[in-house]
Amino acid sequence: MDAGAKKILDRVKARKFDPVYVLQGEETFYIDLISNYIETHVLSETDKGFNQVVLYGKDVSVATILTHAKRFPMMAERQVVIVKEAQEIQDLQKETGSKLLLDYLAHPLHSTILVLCHKHKTLDKRRELGKKIDQLAVSATFKKPYENQLATFVTDYLKGRGKGIEDEAVRILTEYVGNDLNRLANEMEKVLIAVPANGPVSAEHVMSQVGISKEYNIFELQKALIRRDLFQVSKIVNYFEANTRKNPMIPMIAFLYSFFSKLLVACSTSDRSEKGLVTALKISPFAAKDYSTALNNYSIDKVLEGITLLKQADLKLKGVDSGSSDEGQILKEVIFRLMM
Repeated sequence: MDAGAKKILDRVKARKFDPVYVLQGEETFYIDLISNYIETHVLSETDKGFNQVVLYGKDVSVATILTHAKRFPMMAERQVVIVKEAQEIQDLQKETGSKLLLDYLAHPLHSTILVLCHKHKTLDKRRELGKKIDQLAVSATFKKPYENQLATFVTDYLKGRGKGIEDEAVRILTEYVGNDLNRLANEMEKVLIAVPANGPVSAEHVMSQVGISKEYNIFELQKALIRRDLFQVSKIVNYFEANTRKNPMIPMIAFLYSFFSKLLVACSTSDRSEKGLVTALKISPFAAKDYSTALNNYSIDKVLEGITLLKQADLKLKGVDSGSSDEGQILKEVIFRLMM
C-alpha cells in the first residue's frame, strides 16, 4: 500500500481525525479507499442522517462547501463533509474560491471532517492554494505506480483478503491489466470468487476469470517472440487471425510496442543483470528474465526496426494506408517481419 495512504488510514482507523483531508493525483484508487472508509466508518448509521454530507464538485462552489463545513454537528461529536470530484469545483482555481478555502484552512472547525477528493490531477503549485495546501491540511498526492510496484500491490491486496498468489499469476495479472489499480483490484475480486478456500491464486484461476485463453494469448505470443520460436508464433498468430472479433488487434500491437520500447531502453543499459533491468526499466522482477532473453535474441537495430513496424501496424489498423489487408493479415505481417 502507498505509504501516504497507509499513514492516513492508520490514523483514521485509530479514530485520530484531522479537520481537512485533501486527496489528489492521477491514481484514484487510494483517494477512493480513504474517502470510502471515512464515509462508511467514521459516523454511526444513526449520526449519518444529520451529520454526513456527500457533495459533487461540478454541482457546488467553495462557498457552498464551506457553508456545510462551518455547520456544527447535531447531537453528535462531529460531522463529515465529503466532496467527490473536487477537481470540478466551479471556482476552486479562481481567486475568490481559493481565498475562501485558504481562510477556512487557516481556522478550520475541528468538529468537521472535510474531505476533498481531487482526482486525476493535482492543485496548481504555482497558485497560493497549491503552495500552502501541504501546510494547512492533511494532503496526499497519489501518482500512478511504476510497473515494478504492481507485484507488491497485488500480493498485499490478496494477503489482506487472506489469500496467497503464485508468481506466474502475479505476472499475468499485472501485465494484462497494467497500472490502473482500480481495475486491478476489480479483476482480483473476480478471481477470488472462483478460488477455493484452501490454496493460493494460480495462473489458471487468473486466466479463467479475466478472459485469457491459456495457450492463445498475447503473453504467450510475446514469450514466443522473445524466444524466436517460429512454430509457436505461427500457431498463435493463426489462431488470432481466425478469431479477430475475440482478439482485438490494436491492444495487442500496443502491448508489443510497449515491450519493444522498454527493450530499446534496456539495450542502452550498462547493467544488464536481471536486477539491473528491474531498476532501469522499473519493471516487475517477474518480467526481468524476458527482457534478459530478448537482449540476447534481438540486436538494437532489430529492436528499432520492430518499433517502426509496430507503429506502422498501429496506423494500418486505424485505417491509414491499410490497403486491402484485414486486421489478421496486418498482425501476421508485422509478427513475421519481427521474426526475420
